[in-house]
Amino acid sequence: MEQYRIRRVRATLLALTTAGGLLLTGCSASGDGASDSSYDGGNKGGGYAPAPDGEQQGGPDSSDSSDSADSDSRDVAPEPDYLSTFALDVDTASYGYARRTLAEGRLPDPSTVRPEEFVNSFRQDYDRPDGNGFSVTVDGARTDEDDWSLVRVGLATRTAEDADERPPAALTFVIDISGSMAEPGRLDLAKDSLDTMTDQLRDDDSVAIVTFSDEAERVLPMTRLDGNRDEVHDAIDELEPTDSTNLGAGVDTGYETAEDGLRKGATNRVVLISDALANTGDTDSQSILERIASERREHGITLFGVGVGSDYGDQLMEELADKGDGHTAYVSDEDDARKVFVEQLPRNIGLTARDAKAQVAFDPETVEEFRLIGYDNRRVDDEDFRDDSVDGGEIGPGHTVTALYAVRHKEGADGHLATASVRWLDPESRTPHEESGQLESEDLDAALWDAGPRLQVTAVAAYFADTLRSYGAEFSPLPGTPSLGELSERAHDLAESTEDEDVRQLAEAIDQASRHGD
Repeated sequence: MEQYRIRRVRATLLALTTAGGLLLTGCSASGDGASDSSYDGGNKGGGYAPAPDGEQQGGPDSSDSSDSADSDSRDVAPEPDYLSTFALDVDTASYGYARRTLAEGRLPDPSTVRPEEFVNSFRQDYDRPDGNGFSVTVDGARTDEDDWSLVRVGLATRTAEDADERPPAALTFVIDISGSMAEPGRLDLAKDSLDTMTDQLRDDDSVAIVTFSDEAERVLPMTRLDGNRDEVHDAIDELEPTDSTNLGAGVDTGYETAEDGLRKGATNRVVLISDALANTGDTDSQSILERIASERREHGITLFGVGVGSDYGDQLMEELADKGDGHTAYVSDEDDARKVFVEQLPRNIGLTARDAKAQVAFDPETVEEFRLIGYDNRRVDDEDFRDDSVDGGEIGPGHTVTALYAVRHKEGADGHLATASVRWLDPESRTPHEESGQLESEDLDAALWDAGPRLQVTAVAAYFADTLRSYGAEFSPLPGTPSLGELSERAHDLAESTEDEDVRQLAEAIDQASRHGD
């Protein structure tokens, strides 16, 4: 297995003072949206990173350590050589688009496969905190390959709050009505979903509608739903596909409309529904991204991207959401649409944590090397974990975030294995908080396929994504990677034991990949 050198960075880099939180936050760690699965030899978490021989690490304890950043850095953060740091992410579009592509008889482009979005598409079994912030669960199991384990770091926010308790929403829907949206499962699906969601929003919520094809049009200004739902439904019903895709004009008009209807104390969000295939007007993605980032910084308007269509600009949509402090999802059928518009979007109206980042410290006494699976464009420099001016993830109630690591143990080593910490800012006061969880070597005695069903589902999703990324490229497989045939059997068994429709769909997707990949 290929190994990567990590240059040692002086521990003094980690004697960081707690920086003041910014008013505006972000999901993107790198800011460039580039997907790069290689490890650059620097102090970013990821790749296969050998843990050096050295003193015992001393990661943060499990209490709120926001006041501890001025203490001895070795007590609160070990050296970067065996740290992995990333911004939290709850996107799921990559998995949804892969399912759609496989169902149509094609393998997805490996560049569109992001393993963390496969993993985060499934329900987890983590304990949840009582208030804002996160619980931290760290567990894992041994793989079939000697000395290798899969380690799962699970972060969960409190359960989704009652709809009457969340802040009001000011949602600007920017809807692609270009000719390509006439394809079944695009605009028709979006219209049905928006109608359903409009009926479920509260009276004090507001909705605006902007459409774009070769030009953009403000169809409905920001309108309170109290007494005006019929007006919103009428605007949705009149949407019809027309000409080209001037995405730049749609984004500009959408944010102008959101800015005009800005509501203090509300969640102000642009919801972009598109195949993200810009072909008219301003097709320069950089200028579109700069506009979105500017609105985020100046007005706190965030973006939720909903992808549709068999031909889909996956990378652009992800970059748009990253710059807009938001999330992406993909809709291919009625079940997806209901999940996104009726469950996910309302859940994203509330906010429990800003600039959320995770850092996992592996113990060099017990860990030989490790690899973070996915999160390639969410990496954060290790010394920036406690720099609250560095963008993290915006996370709402009811979310879970899962990171999976492949970890090789030192032969015969026993004892402490890792400390996983999450840091976030309170959404109102911007006060920083931290929470941590510990993992010991003896916690990994169980074999992977004897572990709990949710951990097994996580492993199947990660192995599946990793396999899809390997097609047509030189690629080092994850330790213990099963064949697609074995993954299919595992997934079908898990679908039966969990009685989970999402897991059944995973099994079907693996079956389709097995046929197309031969």
